[in-house]
Amino acid sequence: MHKGSNPSKLNLTYTDICNLDTIEVNLVPEKKGIFLKHVEYQVTSKRFNSVVYRRYNDFVSLHELLLARFPYRLIPKLPPKKIVGADSQFLEERRRSLLRFLTLIARHPSVSKDPIVQFFFTFTGEETQHKIREVFRRVPDEFATSELSSQAKELVPPETLTEFANSRDQIRVILSGISRLKNIADCLAIRSHGYAVDMAELGTQLNNLANEPHGTSAWATGGSTIWNDMKKGFHVISKEFSLLSTRALQQAVIEESMVCERLNLLLDILIAHRVLCERHERGVSADHQRALSTMLSLKKRQMQGVIRGTDADTVEHLENKMVAQETVIANVELRNAFSLHCLHMETQLVHAHLEILATVLQSLVSVQIRGHSELTEVWKLIEPTITKCLPEKSAGSSNGVS
Repeated sequence: MHKGSNPSKLNLTYTDICNLDTIEVNLVPEKKGIFLKHVEYQVTSKRFNSVVYRRYNDFVSLHELLLARFPYRLIPKLPPKKIVGADSQFLEERRRSLLRFLTLIARHPSVSKDPIVQFFFTFTGEETQHKIREVFRRVPDEFATSELSSQAKELVPPETLTEFANSRDQIRVILSGISRLKNIADCLAIRSHGYAVDMAELGTQLNNLANEPHGTSAWATGGSTIWNDMKKGFHVISKEFSLLSTRALQQAVIEESMVCERLNLLLDILIAHRVLCERHERGVSADHQRALSTMLSLKKRQMQGVIRGTDADTVEHLENKMVAQETVIANVELRNAFSLHCLHMETQLVHAHLEILATVLQSLVSVQIRGHSELTEVWKLIEPTITKCLPEKSAGSSNGVS
């Protein structure tokens, strides 16, 4: 997991992380039978040079196995199961979410090396969701198999609990800020979509006016040719507005992929960190407290027995239980230390991913510059045609309000 010899430092840049693998998840057209209709995904992995087909329940099996195998690592959430009447938008959003999930798993320095992950990306047999459970259901968790478990206490610096609390608060603040940025990015993309729709409608209405079927009689115009001249211009302009619509739609798509989806990826790993912290507190920390509480109870019973003069067999039985409980406490303390070490590494992994925000802002700027430049070029094409539609005496005042 580590480039250097220090196991308490991740020593990975975001570029290093991205180089671990590149994943694609694409929707396969739905298969429709008499009673069967399901969604399938084509999953490709650059690292394994593989192309496999997976259903949603296969992802569920992978997710559950990874949580059991890596309880102290960042395991991103899965999107919800298909709801009744799910539309194409829901399916597309779920596809993107599954892509982000697999990307974070495939690029995790420890999790990505596990045989469970390799199996998911390479198994080509039937019933993947059942087969993967069958093969890996008895695999112990990472603590039981890691070479670092026995030295976990040495890997946890004295200031770990304080640092953990501070970094947890910091990541909570970052998560809140990124969530707001994501909302703004969504609004930008929605506005670009709206702009595209408006320009298309503007072009449609101008085209309708250009094709207005009524003849223009001298009775109506008094000899003026303005309306006929304008109609010719509208016909040309309507095509330019259609181009404006296309460019705005392209910008919306780029904003969604280069900005919104990258922010979603960052949000997924930040949320995974929050859940990991909660899992640590509910799991090993709580186990540790329970083990200490049990030992305290045994000691109280021992003291009460001494005071009452309890017989030797009972005292010996209590002492044996206390020895056994000391072993339990030692194991739980070692597991607690291993969990804290993993939290240390996972927090560094989150910070490595924060570089995404810089790339997002860079993309946002370049997308806006490119988008506005392209739109400006089209508007410039429209301007001379509009001017030709105006009578000569009005052309001079086209820059002002008359």
